[in-house]
Amino acid sequence: MPSRRRFLQSNLLAGAGLLLPGHTGASAETLPDLDVPAPEALDLTPARWIWYPSGRTLANTFILLRREIDLPTRPTEARGWILGDSRYRLWVNGQRVQWGPAPADPRFAEADPLDLAGYLRAGPNVLGVEVLYYGHGDGTWPTGKPGFLFSLELTLPGGASRRLVSDADWRAHWARSWPAGQYKRWYLRALQEEFDARLYPEGWLEPGYVAGADWLPAQLLTGRADQPAIATDYPDYAGDVSAGAGTRLLPRRIPMLHEEGVDVRGMVDAYALQWQHPPEAYFALLVPDAYQVVRAPVATPAADGWQVSRPAGQAAVLTFDLHEQVVGWPYFEIEAPVGTTVELLTHEAHDASRPALINTHFNAWSRWICREGWNRFEAFDFESLRWLQLHIHPGEGPVRVRGLGVRRRVYPWRQEARVAFQGAPDLQRLIGASLNTLDNCAQETLVDGMGRERQQYSGDVGHQLHALYTLRGEYDLPARYLATYSQGLTREGFFLDTWPAYDRLARLAQRQLELTPWGPLLDHGVGFTFDSWYHYRYSGRTADLTEVFPRLLRFYNYLLALRPPGGLLPVEDLGIPVVWIDNYFERQSDKHCAFNLYVAAMMRTPLPELCQAMGRADLAQRVRRRGDQLLRATQQTYWDGHTFVCNRPQLATGEAPRYDYRSLSMALLHDLCPGGEVAPSLDLLVRMPPAVAPAFLPNEGWRLRALARHGRADVVVRELRERWAPLNTVVQNNTLGEDWDMQPDGRSQWSHAGVAPLYLAVMGLAGIEMLAPGGREVRIRPQLADLPGLRLSCHTPLGPIGFEAVGQTLTLDLPPGLSAELWLPPGLTPRDLTPVDIRPEAQVFRLTGHWSGRFR
Repeated sequence: MPSRRRFLQSNLLAGAGLLLPGHTGASAETLPDLDVPAPEALDLTPARWIWYPSGRTLANTFILLRREIDLPTRPTEARGWILGDSRYRLWVNGQRVQWGPAPADPRFAEADPLDLAGYLRAGPNVLGVEVLYYGHGDGTWPTGKPGFLFSLELTLPGGASRRLVSDADWRAHWARSWPAGQYKRWYLRALQEEFDARLYPEGWLEPGYVAGADWLPAQLLTGRADQPAIATDYPDYAGDVSAGAGTRLLPRRIPMLHEEGVDVRGMVDAYALQWQHPPEAYFALLVPDAYQVVRAPVATPAADGWQVSRPAGQAAVLTFDLHEQVVGWPYFEIEAPVGTTVELLTHEAHDASRPALINTHFNAWSRWICREGWNRFEAFDFESLRWLQLHIHPGEGPVRVRGLGVRRRVYPWRQEARVAFQGAPDLQRLIGASLNTLDNCAQETLVDGMGRERQQYSGDVGHQLHALYTLRGEYDLPARYLATYSQGLTREGFFLDTWPAYDRLARLAQRQLELTPWGPLLDHGVGFTFDSWYHYRYSGRTADLTEVFPRLLRFYNYLLALRPPGGLLPVEDLGIPVVWIDNYFERQSDKHCAFNLYVAAMMRTPLPELCQAMGRADLAQRVRRRGDQLLRATQQTYWDGHTFVCNRPQLATGEAPRYDYRSLSMALLHDLCPGGEVAPSLDLLVRMPPAVAPAFLPNEGWRLRALARHGRADVVVRELRERWAPLNTVVQNNTLGEDWDMQPDGRSQWSHAGVAPLYLAVMGLAGIEMLAPGGREVRIRPQLADLPGLRLSCHTPLGPIGFEAVGQTLTLDLPPGLSAELWLPPGLTPRDLTPVDIRPEAQVFRLTGHWSGRFR
C-alpha cells in the first residue's frame, strides 16, 4: 500500500443496500435504520446486453463491436446511451467520439449519454466500439462482468425517427492485437497494455470494410436493459460474482469530460541501451542490471519530428517532457520496419541528468508493435504524466518519430476560477499549480492522484470539495461523489473508504487473515459525514442526500457500538477497519484524542444539521447529546487545563507531553476547548514545536484553516510563501504533491488532491464562510496580513460573491438574495455602516448587494 498511509484494515462487501439491515449492537441511542431510496433506473429496452460469443472472458480482453447503418439523409438529432464493462472507446465513421464509462459501483453502473448527429452522414455509416474487460481489480473498477449496451434515437429531417440498439445485428470480433489474459500492471491498475498493429483489422471503422469469418453475430446475454452487466447470466469464471435484485442501470450524473491535445514541449534526451538480458524479461519481471546506457547520437531533428538511428544490437531511448503534469492518453506516430517494438513509458517526475528508463512508477509502460508504414499509437487507458519516453528495439533500419503528445481529459467546469493576488507572483504561481492539480484529481471521481491509485477517498481527499464549490461553482460532481462513495457501505456499517475501487474490497479478506495493515479507514467515514454536511451548506440540495443520509445513520450506529459506556472510541484492535488520521504520530494510541474529537465534532453539528434538513428533527437532538457526551469524555481524558495532550494518560509514567496538529485543529475549528480556552492551542499551532505531530501535506489545510479562523492569517500567508510556493512539485510540474519533500523517479504522487491554497484564499484570507444552506447567508472576514491585494469570485447557488481588497479599499458584490455578515477588526468602522454586533475579536456589520469601503 502507498507509503503515505502507514498501518491497518478489512471485511465482506454487502448491501450498499436498498435496505440496511439492523445493527447487532443496538442501544437506547441507536438511530433507526432507514430505507435507502432506490435510484430511478434507466431502461434502455429493447436494447440487449451483447458480447462476443463465448463462455468465458479472460482478463484484459478487447472485443470490437461493429454496426453499419444506412441513412437517407443526415439526422437532425441522434441521442442515446452507451455502456461497456469495463471500458469502451467509441468511433463513428473513423472519428473518435468518446471514452467511458465513469468509475461506478458495479451494482449501479452509469450509462454515458450520446450525441452523434455531428458524426453521422447520409449514406452508409459505421459505429465501431472497442470494449475492454478489465477482469483484474483496478482503482477505477472493483469488479463486474463483460457486456455492451447501446441505444440511439435518430430524428431525420421531416420528423421521421429511427432507433438503433445493441442486438444480434452487431458483429463482434476478438481483437487479438491485444493479448487476452494479459497480466495486470500493479495492484490498482488492471491493464498493462500491449498492442500488435499487425493483427489489428485495418479499415474496420470505415464503410466498405468486408468483415471476414472472424466477425461473428453478437451474443445476446440474458439480462435486463435497466440493470448493469453484473446482473446478466454471463459467467464470471475468475471471480464467480453475480448480482440481480437491487441493481440499477443509472444515467450518467455528470457531463462527459472535455478532451484536448497537448503536444510535448520537446525532446530532452536521447541515447542507446545495451541490453544484458532480454528487454521482455526486464519489463515483465524487473530484472536488475538488465541494461547499460550508451551515449550515442541516436536521434536528430527532422522536418516534422526526429530521425532515429539504432547502433547494431542496441535499442534507442528518446525522452520528452510536457510543460506541466496532465492526465490523459499519451500518443505518438512512428514509421519503422515491420515488427519494431516500442515501449512507451510515462512518469510524473524525472531527473533528466540521470539517463535511465523511467520505469520506476508502478510499471507505467505500454508496448506497441509496428506494422508497415506510419503507425499512430494512443494508449487505451489514461495516465498521469509529465514525462514520456520511447524505447525502440530491436533490429536496425530507419525510424522516424513524430506527433508526440497527450489527449488531456479535464472536467468541463461551470465557472472559470478567479483568484488574483496583487504583488505576490509566488502565490499566484501556487494558485495556478493548485488549479492544475484540481483538474488532474477531480474528474469523474474525486481521487488522491491519477498516477498510482486513481481511487476515490474522503478524508484528506475530501478537502478539494471546498474548491469545487467556491471557485468552480460545481455541485453535480460533488453530488456524484457522495452517492458513489456512500454505496460502499458494508453490512457492518463502515464505509469501504476508496469506493468504487478494488482496493478495500481486496483488503477485506486480507484483514481477516492479518495479511495487511490496510483496510477501511473509519476516520474517512467521519470525514465523509462532514463532506455530506458541506454539500448541504454550499448547495442547499437535500435531494442529493436522499440516498446518502440513511447510510450516514448506519455509520453513526456502527460508531456507537464501538464505544464502551461512558468511554471513548478505540483506535486499536478494531478488527477489520482501522483509524488512520495521519502519518506522523509517534504511535497508534496517540491518535485516540484526535479521532474522538473528530467524531464528537461530527455528532455535535454536521450530522444533527443533516437530520434537521432531511426531515428527522427527532434524531438531531439525540445525535447532538451523544456528541456532547463524547466531547466531555475526551476532555476529561486529554485536556490538561490548557490544551489537548495526546499522551496525557502516559504522563504519569514520566513521558514528556506530546500534542498533534489534528486534535488542536479540530478543537479550534469546532469550538471544542472547555470554556473557550484557545490561546495555548493556537500558540502550539503557530509555533509547531517538535512535540506537536505535524500534518501530511494534504491535511495541512485543517491547521491553516484553524489559524485563519482565529485571526492568524499572517502565519497562513507566510507558510504559503515559505513552505508551499517553493515546493518541487509547484516549480517543476505546476502541481501539488502528496509530501513536503518530493524527489523525482519515485513512487509518490506529484499531483495530489491537497489543494489547500485554493480554499484558504477563499475561506482564510477573504474569510468567506457559508452560514446557511445554499449560500443564503455568509460571513466575510477579510484578513490579508501583509498582502497588497486580493481579488476573487466565490460562487454560490445564488450567484458569485465578488471580493476585492486592494490597498485601503474593500469592495464586495453580493448576488440578490444573499445576506452577509462583514467582520472587521475592532476600531475599523466604515463611515456608512453601523455594527449590528460588537465582539472582542470583531465588529459585525450586515450587508446586501454592492458595497465598497475605504480604510486606513
